[in-house]
Amino acid sequence: MRLQTRLILLIGSLLFIIIIALTFSFERMLVNNLEKSVGSSALKIAKTVALMDVIGDAFDDANPSATIQPIVEKIRMETDAEYIVIGNREGIRYAHPIPDRIGKEMVGGDNGPVLQGESIISKAVGSMGPSLRGKTPIYDDHNQIIGIVSVGILVKDIEASAQAYRNEMILFAAIALMVGCGGAIAIANSVKRSIHGLEPKEIGMLYQEKRAILETIHEGIIAVNTEGTVTLVNHTALMLIDPNETMEITGRHVQEVIPGSRLLEVIKSGQAERDQEMVINESLVVVNRLPIYNHQQQVVGAVSSFRNKSELLRLTEELTQVKRYTEALRAQSHEYSNKLYTIYGLIQLESYQEAMDLITHETDVHQNLIHFLLHEIPDPIIGGILIGKFNRANELKVNLEIDRRSTFKAIPSAISRNQLVTVIGNLIDNAFDSVLESSAPVKQITVLLSDTGLDLAIEISDSGLGISEENAGRLFEMGFSTKKQENRGFGLSNVQQAVQQLGGSISFRNRPEGGVTFAVVIPKIRGDSYDTSAHH
Repeated sequence: MRLQTRLILLIGSLLFIIIIALTFSFERMLVNNLEKSVGSSALKIAKTVALMDVIGDAFDDANPSATIQPIVEKIRMETDAEYIVIGNREGIRYAHPIPDRIGKEMVGGDNGPVLQGESIISKAVGSMGPSLRGKTPIYDDHNQIIGIVSVGILVKDIEASAQAYRNEMILFAAIALMVGCGGAIAIANSVKRSIHGLEPKEIGMLYQEKRAILETIHEGIIAVNTEGTVTLVNHTALMLIDPNETMEITGRHVQEVIPGSRLLEVIKSGQAERDQEMVINESLVVVNRLPIYNHQQQVVGAVSSFRNKSELLRLTEELTQVKRYTEALRAQSHEYSNKLYTIYGLIQLESYQEAMDLITHETDVHQNLIHFLLHEIPDPIIGGILIGKFNRANELKVNLEIDRRSTFKAIPSAISRNQLVTVIGNLIDNAFDSVLESSAPVKQITVLLSDTGLDLAIEISDSGLGISEENAGRLFEMGFSTKKQENRGFGLSNVQQAVQQLGGSISFRNRPEGGVTFAVVIPKIRGDSYDTSAHH
């Protein structure tokens, strides 16, 4: 059975039971109150008649009925009582609505308490049928009981009055039941719309699927309602926010969990924010924030996804390394192909000495470079990127010089080689772009690496265009580039992030003779008190 049908049946059944029970209870209360009211009225009439002097005096007459009957009948007609019966102590009637019954004994068997001086209301079967009667004694001048007054209302008349009220109550109950059933249908339809027509089993399955999906996502997910209370968080987000898993996040305000969160601003504006950077628990993350809308297009909350930027940078670096190695191999292959064709041509021209000199020169250049790198920069990863860039420079007709004062032997194992390659590779690529755009006759790039003292120093100079004042403030901004090509403006931003993660600093200055020099300082031993600004 569908949820909507079950809701209608459940609510309808409850309403039916409650309305029937209330109607029955009210009906019994009404009948009891009506009987009580009628009985009380009958007793008051009986007491009024008993106090009439003419009634008491008539008991001394030879024929009391002649005096009492007309008076009592007149009172009965005016009060709408079914009957008023007066009898003496022996129960012999002196007055009765049916004259033939005068002189006969009273029926009902409830005169005992009245003859003892009590006024009572009783229900008994008299000569006219079942009735509710009020009875009181009649006293003479000596305060002696000489008779009984009985005023009665037939039970069938009370039932007729109660039936009229009962019909109205049944009509009201029927209307209430119809209105309630309509409300039950409306509630069931509203619930169905709220849960998009899904059944409880389907909702439970969707919930389990959602939890499984959230836990398999490598990005942190956190959702809040309009008040900023966290309503959902996955395990990845928990690990980023609280690696020790000591904090209960769900149900807390988002500003307590992530100080500086902009989710409330997203809720107010209804505008999504994409690829924003922020710091969570000392980790730099890339954040996307989106408002959550209901079916009426009203903002009911916001959700944020974020991922540790170091992971993104690691993936970027791996792709960059593959690209660099590919470019280095391509440049080296192209350069050697040119040299081989030149040597082949010299041999065909029988210029053997020139061919020998060219081979000797190329061998000396590469052997000297490799020998220098093996001795002063023994790290194969750093050496490899320098050789690749050297070959690339030969292909571009750029003079790339590695300063012979360079030494890069004492690199601590804690310092990531990939991050050093990111710094060196991107700075040389930036220098390539700068010198190739320059009109200077000599396109020169100089690389100086030093590991003396407490720091690793990287200095890369070029003879390019330099840095203008208007661009200096945005040089390390992600996506900013003076080039018009797409997918540019990430190299120097990646360099700055890598330097920051290594605890170092980066600066640049324009050279008087033209071009720019970038200087990077990275401490060999990181410490909270280490001030890198002193080594710029």
